[in-house]
Amino acid sequence: MEEVKEIKNPLETEPISRLILKYSVPTALTLMVNYLYNIVDQMFVGQGVGITGMAATNVAFPLTIIATALGLLIGDGGAANISLCLGRREQEKADKIAGHAVTMLVLAGVALWLVSSLFAPGLVRLLGATETAFQNSLTYIRTIAWGLPFLMLCTSLTAIIRADGNPQYTMKCMMTGAVINIVLDWLFIFPCHMGVFGAGLATVIGQIVSGSLCFAYLRKLKTVHIHKEALKLTGPLVGNILSLGFPSLITQIMTAIVQIIMNNLMRICGAQSAYGSDIALSVYGMMMKIYQIAHAMFVGVSSATQPINGYNFGAKHYDRVRKTYKTAAAIAILISAVWFVVYQLLPGQIAGLFVSGNPLYTECAVHCFRIYMMAFFLYGLHMTTASFFQGIGKPSRALIISVVRQAVLMIPLSLILSGKFGLDGALMAAPVTDTLVFILALGLAVSEFKQWKKNGF
Repeated sequence: MEEVKEIKNPLETEPISRLILKYSVPTALTLMVNYLYNIVDQMFVGQGVGITGMAATNVAFPLTIIATALGLLIGDGGAANISLCLGRREQEKADKIAGHAVTMLVLAGVALWLVSSLFAPGLVRLLGATETAFQNSLTYIRTIAWGLPFLMLCTSLTAIIRADGNPQYTMKCMMTGAVINIVLDWLFIFPCHMGVFGAGLATVIGQIVSGSLCFAYLRKLKTVHIHKEALKLTGPLVGNILSLGFPSLITQIMTAIVQIIMNNLMRICGAQSAYGSDIALSVYGMMMKIYQIAHAMFVGVSSATQPINGYNFGAKHYDRVRKTYKTAAAIAILISAVWFVVYQLLPGQIAGLFVSGNPLYTECAVHCFRIYMMAFFLYGLHMTTASFFQGIGKPSRALIISVVRQAVLMIPLSLILSGKFGLDGALMAAPVTDTLVFILALGLAVSEFKQWKKNGF
């Protein structure tokens, strides 16, 4: 009888650089398209409604971060577990985890929609709306609440579909939704004069399309198969998903908290500056939207390493894991340096895409970009390192990086420095945090690899 040869998974045979490129580019483009929902909203609102409209979309931004956080909790946690199980040849468990992830995702999406709809007025005040932007913010949040479950679907299933080996599919889904969003944004805001409600409605329709397309892929999964019985939740597997997804959740939740605090600091400190609350708040929101484009590249690189690291660590191919981290770290630092140059040289041109003909707005944008992004050339390594630890099943190390960055450094520094130096102090918290977290991430990675060498890995 002819011997049947085992087919090797590309994750353990293809060159590392090719694998990172294969997984990172579609993921980064997918996220960029996802962030385009907010960026296009703000650009059209800025040109069609004005600065108070931009402030309203900025106020709602933490809510979309929370939706992303819940999606990543389930998606990254499920994908990391699936990759580890496949590396250990535990097919049945991998199938069950995929089914559990789907059920958890549906329940979380419905819960977030209910909370956002029922408590919209309180959320608007909590998220830092000024009196002049309150009504626009309320309208926008009540509108986008309908799209949040579908945003979660896109975010979560992107990770699972990527682990299944088809990141290109999610890119197509998100681009389809983005094109719809851009066309409807223009239609609703300008010819139809629907203001921020139109911007929110365009976003919701785009998200529904993207989320539905991602959900439809579940029938096409290759490496795992979702069975009806796997949809019923069990404690141990839910715990497995939550434990490996928790660092992603904390990272995003802390990002949302930072955004909320900074919104309020822009409102308070902006009122004490020459720019005023609405300009400071809208500029910070615009800056964060542009920052998200760079952030998408880092997420693309770091997320690309998760299935590679998870599979090879499970299969005990430690040299490939080590090489994956080093390659990804080098790419992240290169991306950081390029964006640092963009932020320092082109802030005025970037601001002009959102609001034109307002010299005070442009002056504020240039000032904020150059302070807030002062150490951006060090950014990115902490995300690659956190993803590395998450991929090899050590979420506590990944959690340390996330918590230290946001809770230990960024939040306290922004509050302390703003109290002493006003608007500039709040902005200065970012470069100080970037520098210290770079040192922390590098130290944790070096320590881990030294331990591997000691253990003969």
